[in-house]
Amino acid sequence: MELSAFIARRIAFNKASSFSKFIINIAVAATAVSVAVMILATALVNGFQQVIQDKIFSFWGHLHVNQYQPNAGPLTEEIPFTSTLTLMDSIKRVPGVKSVNPYATKSAIIKSEKEINGIIFKGIDKSYDWPQLQRFMQSGRPPRFNDTSYAPEIMISTNMAQDLQLKVNDKVIIYFIQGGGLPPRARKLQVSGIFKTGIEEYDKTYVIGDLNLVRRLNDWDPTQVGGYEIMLADYHLMDTTARIIDNNILPDQLFTRTIRDIYPNIFDWLQLQNQNELIIIVIMTIVAVINMITAILILILERTNMVGILKALGMRDWQIQKVFVFQAGYIILMGVLIGDFFGLGLAFLQKATGIFKLPEESYYMSVAAIDIRWHEILLINLGTLAICLLVLLIPSLIIRRITPVKAIQFK
Repeated sequence: MELSAFIARRIAFNKASSFSKFIINIAVAATAVSVAVMILATALVNGFQQVIQDKIFSFWGHLHVNQYQPNAGPLTEEIPFTSTLTLMDSIKRVPGVKSVNPYATKSAIIKSEKEINGIIFKGIDKSYDWPQLQRFMQSGRPPRFNDTSYAPEIMISTNMAQDLQLKVNDKVIIYFIQGGGLPPRARKLQVSGIFKTGIEEYDKTYVIGDLNLVRRLNDWDPTQVGGYEIMLADYHLMDTTARIIDNNILPDQLFTRTIRDIYPNIFDWLQLQNQNELIIIVIMTIVAVINMITAILILILERTNMVGILKALGMRDWQIQKVFVFQAGYIILMGVLIGDFFGLGLAFLQKATGIFKLPEESYYMSVAAIDIRWHEILLINLGTLAICLLVLLIPSLIIRRITPVKAIQFK
């Protein structure tokens, strides 16, 4: 074993009680806390982003195909176009596309016996990718579609059910807004199911029903739709897949938008969480570095006599520096391992039990979500080790200024 490493190991694992031992324990604890907080921050931010994105994608898909409308917003009713099996099959054959679902929306007012509310009616058909929506079901069932007419049933959110004092199988009247100054057209529908996404913008706005009802109200042909909702196998490929569909498949009057383009405010908010994560990681790294610098300065001060003796025996400055760098490395490694144990332990505990709750109206989820990505954990560990060791080279340079005669006399 190298002499510097041998001496460092003897000092680091010396069981004798001393002030430096107390400082070392504090340094190990501070490093452990820093690593644990960084792991938890990363896992919580990843989990938070993943859950919100999954909810948005499950409700609205990853891509939308619509007819072009200048300045169209998320609540703008679509211009209809003719849907063909050839067009849908061409989109389905694009690599990474899981499903293509026709839909259309229409502005309306929903009225129960005691309350009234403005809504957006989202019409879908029996071929819709129902497993994506069923994860949000709280009670009841999806509407029952038929081939001859429209389904006289709807799904509403738990928020809407509470506001309107409705439950499954209750009847409501929906007044659909007509353009051109025409009076609203009323339809009496039954609540077949109640869902909850946890995203307030959706739960307070959307009612899910039959696409054929929207066609009848708008006097559309049976083949016309407001758009296609496309679900992908990997959401990271949204932009790439959108370009492929636009450039190779769609006619000129149609275009593709990612759900990120339709709801930029939500995705910008999610992106801000990365900045919060970065700030926490930087602060925790600074805390670990300051504690390690303090620890190594105290170690050097306490071992000044030893430094003088080693110099007098002919040991070079760099070899003596390595003694303290190796010792600091032992401390950092111990802190990282302890931090991994507690950080990952708390993360797995939360993932298994969900003991830490969140106000759903603010965070769109009732339980703090955890998503552990092992490459990020590895980067935290290696980054902490590397940064602390590099920074600790600076205080170790003090050794070069220590003269053997004065060091041996130092008390």
